[in-house]
This record gives sequence, structure tokens and C-alpha cells, in this order.
Amino acid sequence: MKVTEHIARAKDTLISFEILPPLKGKSIESIYDHLDPLMEFKPAYINVTYHRSEHMFKKKADGSFDKVEIRKRPGTVGICAAIMNHYNVDAVPHLICGGFSREETENALIDLNFLGIDNVLVLRGDAPKNETFFEPDPHGHSYAIELLDQVAHMNNGMYLENDLQGGVKTNFCIGVAGYPEKHFEAPNMQTDMGHLKRKVENGADYIVTQMFFDNQKFFDFVAKCREMGITVPIIPGLKPLTSKKQMTILPRIFHVDLPTELSNEILRCKTDKEVEQVGTEWLITQSRELKQFGVPVLHYYTLGKPNVVRKAVEAIM
Repeated sequence: MKVTEHIARAKDTLISFEILPPLKGKSIESIYDHLDPLMEFKPAYINVTYHRSEHMFKKKADGSFDKVEIRKRPGTVGICAAIMNHYNVDAVPHLICGGFSREETENALIDLNFLGIDNVLVLRGDAPKNETFFEPDPHGHSYAIELLDQVAHMNNGMYLENDLQGGVKTNFCIGVAGYPEKHFEAPNMQTDMGHLKRKVENGADYIVTQMFFDNQKFFDFVAKCREMGITVPIIPGLKPLTSKKQMTILPRIFHVDLPTELSNEILRCKTDKEVEQVGTEWLITQSRELKQFGVPVLHYYTLGKPNVVRKAVEAIM
């Protein structure tokens, strides 16, 4: 079932989770172990992230180096199929621009369609860890809107080869990302909102936001969207704080602000266990306020902390 269909049928705020594929060499059991504590809450769907390849240099016998590509977390499509089969719940694979050609993207979409997966979240993706700026694949997309257009074209039966028309029409529900605190590469909020509106005009069915820790920023973001005529569902993305080092890591990597009240509480903590308790309580408060606001879905970035998310969801059910 499509994300938008879940929302249309819901009588209350839905719950969804987001997970990472396991590192190469680990089994699907690590996914089940991660999700098992959360499945009692009957999530409407589960997002599975997609990861581009990274470059590494391997030393050869003569002392020179070869530049090789590795993908540390492969398997998104297979994981989605396994989750749907194991739990009988919808899966939403991420699709990214970075590291993938248009042909590879089309083939992935064909595989997803064969598997009966009818949701995708389209993203540009980040630069590799060892690179400063995002560089697209030479035969891929530079921007998320281009990737969105490719999915929309396939929904209309248009494929890449010779601009093939009249092919099997896919039926993907397309999600896109929104940034309550502005995408870090956008010159200003208005420009960023303009990009988001164009994605919706080009076929995006819903928006899921970057994590945030100040609900007012989400409320303001929703108001700006509605003022601009963006009417699709807007889903808040939520993540728990669980360690002091996240106070510097999250603002640096994800370009989000931590409210003064939250950061002061964390600074008073002496252990990460205390930080986790503060982060859990903050997440519960955020969730309750957002549910009261009437958000269609509370989307939790579990990312290795399913038990913390479990406590928060349990508190609001």
C-alpha cells in the first residue's frame, strides 16, 4: 500500500521507522533483531536507506595505489523484500543520485516494481565521507528533482532506451525530503522552499523532513509550505539524542540546531546513560506535541537505537 493511502485511511497519527542496511558481511538477522522490539507498535511502513559506494586506495606490491570502489551497506532492495515478507509491512526504499547512473536507477526501479514495492523516497544523497562536495555519477543525476522526474516518467510508461514510451507503467508513490532549517547548500530558506515546491509540482506525493529538535521550526515550515500552495502530507522526521558527542556531530553533519534548553540539560549530564534519558524524554515531548498538532505520521530515525525509540513510542500510544 502507498504511504499516501496509509495516511488517507488512518484515524490517528501513524508510526513509521527508518533503518540502515547492515554492513557488508552481516546477515538479515541483524535487521530483524533491530526491528523486533518495534513491531508491536504496528508501523505503517519501514524506510530502508540507500548508500553510495565510497572510494578507497589499496596499496599494491610495487608500492603504488589502486583506487577502488566499495559499498559498505548494500542490499536495500533485498532488505525491503525481506521486511515485507517477514513482517507483512510495507517497505519504502530510498533512492539516491550519488554513485548511480540513470540506467542503474531504472533497473532498480524495475526490480522494485517486480517485487510489488510501490513507494520510494528520492534523495540527492550526500558527498562521500572523504570528499567535500557532492559529485554526481557521470551518467547519473545531479539533483533530486531529476531523479524524481525519472520515477515520474516510469509511472507514465516512459523508459530511458530511445525514450521508450508505451512501456509498463509503474505506480510508485514518491516521497521527497524537506528541511525545516533549510538545506545547508541552499543560499536561503525561500530558495530552498522554491526547490521543494517544484518537486511537488513535478510529482512528489509527500514530504518527510530532516530531523529537528525544535518543534516550532517544524510548525513554521509547515505554515510556509501551505502558504506556498504545497498541500501534500508533511511528515516529521525524529531522532533521539543519546550521547554528548552528538551535540557537535549532529549540527556539523546534519546542519540542525539544538535548543538551548536541551543542550543545557545534556551538559549537566555526567554519563551517556543520563544523556539517553534526557534525549528520550525530549523525544517523547516532541512526539506528543506533534501528534497533538495533527501530523499524519511520526517517522523515527532509529539508526541503531531501537530501544530508545521504543520507549518514546510506548509513551505516546
